[in-house]
Amino acid sequence: MIDPELKYCIQCNDEYRAEIEKCANCGIDLITGRQKIEMEEARQQKLGSRTAELSPDDDLVVIRRGPLSDMRHLAETLGRENIGTLMAGDESSCGKGCCPSVYNLLVKREDGMEAHHIIEEEHRRATGLTQHESVNGDTVFNPHENEAQCPACGYSFPTTQTTCPDCGLNFG
Repeated sequence: MIDPELKYCIQCNDEYRAEIEKCANCGIDLITGRQKIEMEEARQQKLGSRTAELSPDDDLVVIRRGPLSDMRHLAETLGRENIGTLMAGDESSCGKGCCPSVYNLLVKREDGMEAHHIIEEEHRRATGLTQHESVNGDTVFNPHENEAQCPACGYSFPTTQTTCPDCGLNFG
């Protein structure tokens, strides 16, 4: 229940006393309980105006590609927000079951941006990471290079070490 006399963080939803101005976790300005109530009412109205039903005439766009289990999870997340989804197998997979199948997750074009924001929020919620914290996520430790960059924290260190001196991630 939202108390109109308190303040709230729009990013992490933490609740604060009325005199607090910034979120201790996120560092962003707080909103009043009244503002949060208005935002929730607007969200409910938008949610009620959406239809999760897809028709053959809908203009669909791909918003994510990945393994079936990941796409199912995202489809369920979007379904809770009344956004209809369609999963379609990628035609480039062999279809014989020997290759990892990749699926496309499709939504109506008009729901695309909202679906993208919902998926980003789900990623932040599930991982505790923000976009800038996952910048080094594709980094690979290569012991044949002179220097490595830690995919967890971004710290650069010589490959003679197999543990990141900054965060302790072990590559051994």
